[in-house]
Amino acid sequence: MSQAQPSEPIYDVVMARSLKVTARDGVKLSVDIYRPARNGEPLPGPFPCIVTRSPYDTRSGKGPSSQQRNGEFFAKHGYLYAVQDARGRFESEGDFVLLDKDGEDGCDVIEWLAALPYCDGNVGTQGTSLRAWNQNAAALENPPHLRCMWVNQGGSNGNKTALRHNGALELRWLSWAVTYAPLAHEAQRDPKVMRSLLKGGEELYDWFKKLPWTPGNSPLSAMPAWEKWAIDLYTHGDMSDFWLNPSRNFEPYIDKSANVPTMYAGAWYDSYSLATIDKFDWFKSTKQHQYLLMGAGIHGGPNFDNPIAGEVDMGPRAKLAGVFAKTRLHMMLEWFDCWLKGVKNGVDQAPKVRYFVMGGDGGKNASGQLLHGGDWREAADWPPPQSKPTDFFLQPDGALSVQPHASSASCTSYRFDPADPLPSIAGNVSSLTENLRLPPRVKMPDPNTFRRLMFVQGAADQVGRDDVHGGWPKGKPLTDRSDVIAFETAPLSKAVEVIGNVWVDLWLSSSAPDTDLFCMLLDIYPQSEAWPHGYRMNITDGLMRVRYRDGMDKPTMMKPGEPVRVRFQLYPTSNRFEAGHKIQLLISSSSFPRFDVNPNTGEPTGRHTHMNPADNTIHHDASRPSKIVLPLFGG
Repeated sequence: MSQAQPSEPIYDVVMARSLKVTARDGVKLSVDIYRPARNGEPLPGPFPCIVTRSPYDTRSGKGPSSQQRNGEFFAKHGYLYAVQDARGRFESEGDFVLLDKDGEDGCDVIEWLAALPYCDGNVGTQGTSLRAWNQNAAALENPPHLRCMWVNQGGSNGNKTALRHNGALELRWLSWAVTYAPLAHEAQRDPKVMRSLLKGGEELYDWFKKLPWTPGNSPLSAMPAWEKWAIDLYTHGDMSDFWLNPSRNFEPYIDKSANVPTMYAGAWYDSYSLATIDKFDWFKSTKQHQYLLMGAGIHGGPNFDNPIAGEVDMGPRAKLAGVFAKTRLHMMLEWFDCWLKGVKNGVDQAPKVRYFVMGGDGGKNASGQLLHGGDWREAADWPPPQSKPTDFFLQPDGALSVQPHASSASCTSYRFDPADPLPSIAGNVSSLTENLRLPPRVKMPDPNTFRRLMFVQGAADQVGRDDVHGGWPKGKPLTDRSDVIAFETAPLSKAVEVIGNVWVDLWLSSSAPDTDLFCMLLDIYPQSEAWPHGYRMNITDGLMRVRYRDGMDKPTMMKPGEPVRVRFQLYPTSNRFEAGHKIQLLISSSSFPRFDVNPNTGEPTGRHTHMNPADNTIHHDASRPSKIVLPLFGG
């Protein structure tokens, strides 16, 4: 690795298609390699290699899953860029099981690439979402030629976050299975299977309302293996051997992970924001050259160069482009130049943490969206050392105060009916989509083209709207619902920055043996000329299935009417609440269809037979001081 100059786009590109890697169990895995070339002929190199491993249609050239742009970009800059079809997907053999055998296959592919005569033996990995999960899984195998990783928005401990969320199921995974199953080998071979899957995807919200699914009674019934995977995920709530699979939970094996430079990249409205920071936190002290990059946006690598997060504009500084490099890909190029080519470009001396602080504007952009604004900062660690956890206590009059309430008896109650859950308006989500019905005589290029998100991916005003399920009236705040209680500060006399990890610590009693607590932190904009009705912007949130309050391995039912302490972390965040704004905590017991609904019966997870309303009470007196803990920057 003697090159001293940054890579330049001086090469042509050719692609070697469908090369076959024989995995350790004999299954043939398909790999495409974009190669530097001259006059239509690949160059002998040797060159370093970047690999991404994907369950998606990487060759079609359509959508964010296509790797053509990445392949051509890196090959022009003097890299081999390899794209592997995941086991059982597209041109790879074997049976596809989501989040399984990712480590073994990844290690085998990395070592196969390193041994190619035109590879110099230095291999890095990159990828987003499932292509980030599988990087960490491969690192647990310690491939000898793995040199670095760019892990963008992937999971950590799936039992705690990203698959199940403190006990509740993130329904996006059932959606993923239903809407991506039509691309499976089985569906491609059988038109009847394809039609059944497409129909199930059109009625997915109704299918979610019918949970629990059982074998033969689900939108995946035409594909029993996929149906089994979905039901297994739904029914395994407790910590068990199911969650020791290293492809879906890395935490038990972190001491085995490869010690290679790693960039953990995430975003405040990504479904993996907590998982991204978890992994940085696990490895920052035990591995060399671990870095964290947290942007303002939503799920997906290209969104790092998009200032819009849902329906909120984070301002021109929100993009990586023009701030840290020409584009996100150029920032990644500098990363790989440093660790694969030995270019002395300062990457190894960069701040350990770079994060975007949302807020600071408050007007409207040209499209009429909230211009929230923000800018980047640097830190030596996460949370930033300047952030101080500060208690804000719930008060009987609906206030949030730094002083606990002195009364010996104070509480606020609401009734939660699982048959009428709180509708999800906007938040941290990916892949929670449903198929739309095709107009007559319209044929789409592939079965996944005609889909839509079930709610806003990112930030939005937390009011009812016509384009989400749930039937809450358009424009009416969620806080007007009878199953929602809210606590808020007085209008702030000066700006307050909340930067770090957010926790709620609540005392709950219930008429039910088990229920959920859903909490959302909001930035409440005052009424203004730009926003005559104000704006209720979701900043972060989280949910806890109360039976798991003592740990995922210790499910414990409640006794009716007996208060219990429930403490859990919301997604981390970084937001500036401007003077005149209010900080609000919204509390309810559901957010659907984002999470599966707790039936309140205490029956085994995913096997309930009926649902009951629950009368839930949050206590906030002197002996049971319910609170939200906010990391106040400089506080």
